[in-house]
Amino acid sequence: MKTINLSPEPNDAQIRRSIKPVISYPIDNFPAFDAELYRTARDNMNLIESIIIPPRDAKTFEIPAGCFFRIVSIDGPQVGDLNLWNKNNINERFFSGKTRALYGTHVSTGDRLYSTLPFLRPMATITYDTLDWYGYDKDGGSVHDVIGTRCDPYTHVALNNEEYHNCCHSNLCRALSQQQQKTIEEIEHHVHDVLNVFMCTGFTKNTHQYFMKASPVRPDDYIEFFAEIDLLCGLSACPGGDCSSSHSSDKAICYPLKVEIYKPLKGTLKQWSAPSPNKYSRNHGHS
Repeated sequence: MKTINLSPEPNDAQIRRSIKPVISYPIDNFPAFDAELYRTARDNMNLIESIIIPPRDAKTFEIPAGCFFRIVSIDGPQVGDLNLWNKNNINERFFSGKTRALYGTHVSTGDRLYSTLPFLRPMATITYDTLDWYGYDKDGGSVHDVIGTRCDPYTHVALNNEEYHNCCHSNLCRALSQQQQKTIEEIEHHVHDVLNVFMCTGFTKNTHQYFMKASPVRPDDYIEFFAEIDLLCGLSACPGGDCSSSHSSDKAICYPLKVEIYKPLKGTLKQWSAPSPNKYSRNHGHS
């Protein structure tokens, strides 16, 4: 339960609460999602690689700029935790907090995944989502959240006083360590807050705590991304399975996930160009 309020309510409390909200980061000036551009490329692309992510484990894979990739449910309902890095500089990575501030708590078709400061540019665009019909349910839940941070062994120890080594954070650490040929100690700080693919989440209405419920994903469902820059991706098949009851344990039924990488035919993306890093001078008012 949340802490009981101890401060007395002021006389004008209702007036303060009644102030209307405003959108913090209006995106009206962003380029509109060019559905026709991506559709033309999607209709003329070839599968070039498939990768299976084992349950309770993670793998990395590379996506050249201008290509598409899909995360596909194959054997049963399964949630995935996705990290994105600039393949040529892993200091530039997915910024879930800013993506959330721009697009909302959950992302779907037409939304872009932004990178960290000082780069702050689209890394990938969601071009198709077979679960975009779900919307928000009566509990306030939706899929593909940029709220949760990934299950991790540190929180698990804090809550349960036991170690578990197949949390998504640990899975991604092992995968990135292998890909970069560096120790986990050297690369752990590069593992970051994720896009929770297929995960159904929200906030409870009474305590406003983060909740999860059984994912609506079924075999053959997929979410598709377009790589706006050269990407190194890490995907963990969460130990929570469909996240209907638990995570950070071996209790849940888990399934593999499949990644499919597609290359469009030459000439189908003539109107597209890769975004440049953010143009801010980085002066920060320093004279």
